[in-house]
Amino acid sequence: MNILDELEWREAINQQTDAEGLSKLLEEKSVSLYCGVDPTGDSMHVGHLIPFIMLKRFQLAGHRPVILIGGATGTIGDPSGRQSERTLQTLEQVQENVAKLTAQMKKLFMTEGDNQLRLVNNYDWIHKINVIEFLRDYGKNFSINTMLAKDIVANRLETGISFTEFSYQILQSLDYHHLFCEEDVQLQLGGSDQWGNITSGLDLIRRKEGSEAKAFGLTIPLMLKADGTKFGKTAGGAVWLDPEKTTPYEFYQFWTNTDDRDVIKYLKYFTFLDKAAIEALEEQVRTEPHKRAAQIALAEEMTRFVHGEEMLSQAKRITAALFSGDIKSLTADEIEQGFKEMPAYEASKESKNIIDWLVDIGIEPSKRQAREDIKSGAISLNGERVQEQELDVTADHAIEGKFIIVRKGKKSYSLVRLV
Repeated sequence: MNILDELEWREAINQQTDAEGLSKLLEEKSVSLYCGVDPTGDSMHVGHLIPFIMLKRFQLAGHRPVILIGGATGTIGDPSGRQSERTLQTLEQVQENVAKLTAQMKKLFMTEGDNQLRLVNNYDWIHKINVIEFLRDYGKNFSINTMLAKDIVANRLETGISFTEFSYQILQSLDYHHLFCEEDVQLQLGGSDQWGNITSGLDLIRRKEGSEAKAFGLTIPLMLKADGTKFGKTAGGAVWLDPEKTTPYEFYQFWTNTDDRDVIKYLKYFTFLDKAAIEALEEQVRTEPHKRAAQIALAEEMTRFVHGEEMLSQAKRITAALFSGDIKSLTADEIEQGFKEMPAYEASKESKNIIDWLVDIGIEPSKRQAREDIKSGAISLNGERVQEQELDVTADHAIEGKFIIVRKGKKSYSLVRLV
């Protein structure tokens, strides 16, 4: 199947500006296309990945992707999806974010010797335009009436929108025009909320380059979970691609916890597994849902793509150790990842009786309760059941001299850090 047929099968197309024209263009030649991200933060999260995964699919089909980092537009702020003005970041913070997102994009989408993928920063051309040029060469091509009718602006008219954010669509249109002229880009990809910006860019290209200019836009659907909530959010917040913000283990667990109703959709959207492989997993969801084969395949594919084979192996080791109770097999780094969201306590490295130790750090409410739990076999240290009330807890019990994992009952884990 061709690239558009594949995207249709993956249910990854929301709107196209000219489906027939784009299909014909893609049959005729290899095209350049782009997708952009603004550096409003120092990392992307899983929701940001969706259009860039589509960009990668085009690359695998022989087309030439361009990734745009919005070093200029990031200083302004896209109003889409927001009901209030953004707090503007300093230029220094924006540039720091640009550097981090650029490194993230290179890691995810560039391979050694890859000359197909280009990374650009719109600050490089926008900062050279003075206000008179902006108004004469670009502003003159935009109708206020048309701009007000765009959803991204219309949704803000009640609460108010500044001229700064109102002007955002002009800057993004300017990007598409620049890339059309300088990089031979003929297709822009984006989320469904970017439709207004994309069509504004196409209007600008045709006004400046003629009505016959071949340029197209394609958006992807808004991603919602089966329960209607926004994709990519957990109780702890966004699921980041930066391992310092969301550990590879947490990232892996996010995907393994996918609802059966969503997992095939996510396999189609996010992975590069082919139709036969995904349909086989779909059959397993139907016949053997308890094995969660589709969720495991999704978690493995995504963790490998974002964090690499080594971090995937680490995430699987942590998962297996927590399931089996073999805590001692984990390293200190793996302990920090696996128990990051669990109750944490601090204890001295000095030797202390187990009963006093449990009460002093707050895991047990009283010495009486501590004795009862030890007697009943409810207390384990690093996966080993404590059977002696006379046991002294020392630094020797700690993994790499740093951590002791206390399990109380079957499911209550606590992380004790020795200080």
